[in-house]
Amino acid sequence: MLQRAFFVVVLMVALGSQALAKEIVFAVDATYPPMEMLDANKQIVGFGPDIVRAIGKAAGFTPVLKNTAWDGIFAGLAAGKYDAVASSVSITEERKQTMDFSEPYFEVQQGVVTAKEAKITSVKDLAGKTIASQMGTTGYFVAKKIEGVKAKSYDEIGLAMEDLYNGRLDAVIADSPVASDYALQHPQYSKKLKLAFTIASDTPEYLGIAVNKGNAEVLKLINEGLKKIKANGEYDAIYAKWFQKK
Repeated sequence: MLQRAFFVVVLMVALGSQALAKEIVFAVDATYPPMEMLDANKQIVGFGPDIVRAIGKAAGFTPVLKNTAWDGIFAGLAAGKYDAVASSVSITEERKQTMDFSEPYFEVQQGVVTAKEAKITSVKDLAGKTIASQMGTTGYFVAKKIEGVKAKSYDEIGLAMEDLYNGRLDAVIADSPVASDYALQHPQYSKKLKLAFTIASDTPEYLGIAVNKGNAEVLKLINEGLKKIKANGEYDAIYAKWFQKK
């Protein structure tokens, strides 16, 4: 009996270890600093990846981050190439028709980046200008709605910033932390560019982690982990690491 009880305990421990080792694959477009990007060693880093890894640790699963181009990221989710998308995805009513979202993990506005000498301080000043953003993002949706502008889309936000830096655009719109990073922190672009202003939407814009419709198991784990790191202070520590640098 003693030997059998020992075997049962070992089996339970083993099963528990397997549960903790469950892998959840997250697609990330690592071209959006400081939210998601590649470091010098080609590792995926940033605010979002740190949040995902903390969620995994808190909820008892192993997150696997897969660098994925933005233009096919949602199609890949629908095709089952990964379990979730954690790539600064704004929660919108349109997207909620085809995917489910975690609880929000970040509130964002749209930042407008211009050349330092540009006399652009409001949306009205963009009339007659050429502006750009990354395709399929809320920044691009905002750009297309501004009257009197020529809106261009780019595969990556960095390509748009490069054209702005070289004088081929009048402004670039991106999530405010990304806009700030390029305009204020980037060693090259910050010399010529500035964050001119931010555009607040009529309703608050939040980022969430997307999963396929009905994937309740993965969604539950993500929400459990997110709740825990918000409660234990780890979320605040990660936020301070990326957005409150001294």
